[in-house]
Amino acid sequence: MRMFKYVIKRLLLMIMTFFIITTICFVLIKLLPLPAVKEMGRDVNLILSRREAMGYNKPILVQYFLFWKNILLYGDFGLGEQMYAGQEISQIMLQKIPYTVVVNLYSIMIAIPLGIVFGIYAALKKNKWQDHFISTAVMLFISVPSFVYAFLVQYLLCFRTGWFSLTVASRETTPFFSFEMFSSMFPAIVSLGFGTVAAITRFTRAELAEVLSGEYLLLARTKGLTRRQAIVRHAMRNAMVPILPIILGEFIGILSGSLIIEKIFSIPGIGSLYLTSIGLRDYNFFMALTMFYTLIGLVGGLVVDLSYGFIDPRIKMGER
Repeated sequence: MRMFKYVIKRLLLMIMTFFIITTICFVLIKLLPLPAVKEMGRDVNLILSRREAMGYNKPILVQYFLFWKNILLYGDFGLGEQMYAGQEISQIMLQKIPYTVVVNLYSIMIAIPLGIVFGIYAALKKNKWQDHFISTAVMLFISVPSFVYAFLVQYLLCFRTGWFSLTVASRETTPFFSFEMFSSMFPAIVSLGFGTVAAITRFTRAELAEVLSGEYLLLARTKGLTRRQAIVRHAMRNAMVPILPIILGEFIGILSGSLIIEKIFSIPGIGSLYLTSIGLRDYNFFMALTMFYTLIGLVGGLVVDLSYGFIDPRIKMGER
């Protein structure tokens, strides 16, 4: 019962947070001057009529009411104005999301196993040169922004050696889960994976090193277990409890993508779409994508928090 109340409370807080963030973004975006509609033939009249229907010439409270009315009743996020003029925003987003999902899915499927392996190895070699080397590399990869690695990867793998293309293959000619698509996305996958590998390595190393110093592990050794058996049966199981929710959060966050990486490698995903909408001041796209990213972040945080209670029954969610 307490768990149920805790979930309901978190859901209500999530909805309230989502509403507050959306409201702030809507008000701030409406305070900016309205961009002129590009001259695109018949699309101009279409966009102007949609602006009239959305109450662009009415007070901001009326616009806000019409904004939520169209979304909740009709699922209508509006039309593109400065980009994809006259096209439904929801349809454009559905076309872009698969690129973001695929490149992030490839990245975490490679980065998570590497991060766990490096973290376990560093913990087992604690205070030795291997541990110092891995810890130093982790600090380097976490401290330096991802776009710096992206430029280096782009220069070395695409320009200098010519092993990979600078552009991503089209979904019309290349299936998403094919070697050709993977090869065209590989530089972006590597750039995205650096941060994930470093974060999971650091977290795994810290958790496992703490568990290995526990008294119960010494007790297991005195009962006749070998060091390998004690690590596999006891240390690894306890160390994975806080690590698994982090891994789960990575999979939930595959829709969020990486804004800068997609832009650098010209991946036609929602990340690059978001940055373009900000630069061109396409308000409808900006609001739809802001709501999308906010919702993904809030849902991911909620699922990660709740997963602790399911993974380890000793953790009672909602208890004081």
